[in-house]
Amino acid sequence: MSELLHRRTVVKELLKKRGDMVVIGGLGAPAWDITAAGDHDNNFPLWGAMGAAAMIGLGLALAQPKRRVLVVTGDGEMLMALGALATIAVQKPKNLSIVVLDNEHYGETGMQRTHTGYGVDMAGMAKAAGFARTMNITAQKDVLRLRPLIDGMRGPLFAQVKIDAEKLPLVLPPREASYIKNRMRISILGPEAALHQ
Repeated sequence: MSELLHRRTVVKELLKKRGDMVVIGGLGAPAWDITAAGDHDNNFPLWGAMGAAAMIGLGLALAQPKRRVLVVTGDGEMLMALGALATIAVQKPKNLSIVVLDNEHYGETGMQRTHTGYGVDMAGMAKAAGFARTMNITAQKDVLRLRPLIDGMRGPLFAQVKIDAEKLPLVLPPREASYIKNRMRISILGPEAALHQ
C-alpha cells in the first residue's frame, strides 16, 4: 500500500468550492475535520449520537432531493451503523454520498483497533447492500476523482478512504445543538425557518 492519506487534506479537497452542499460530520474527528476545512452554515457536526451520521444524511437527502448531501464519518462510527447501508440502498437517494475516513482505530476511546484493521471491507458491504457506486481509496488521485462523483448526484455513493491514524489538534465547531440546527434550517429553508423553531 502507498503512503496513507491525511484526513484533513482529504476533507479539504472534498469541501473545496462546495456551494450549497450539506455536510454531516460524524462524532469526533470527522466533525473537527469539516470544521478545519471551514465552518459553514450547512455543516452539521455531531457532538454525540455515535452511529447516527449516515441516517441523518439519509433524512436530509430525502427531504432535499435537489441538494447534495455528504456524510463524512469514521470507521468506528460506520461500523456501529452497518444496518444503515441496507436502508440507504433501498431508498436509493441519488444525492447522498458517504465518505468513511478509515484509520482502523477508535480515535475517541483510546485508539483501539477497529474491524477494518483486520480486513473488513465496508465499501464491499455497501456494494453488496445495493449502493450505486462504491470505492476503496488509498491514493490522492482517487480523492480527486471522488469529488466529481459527489457533485454528479448519481448515488448513493460510498467511499472508504484509508487515512493515517495521526492525532491532530482539535478544531472545534460550535457546541450549542440548537444553534447548529437552526443555522442549517435557515440556510436550507430561508429566513422564514427562523419563525418556526
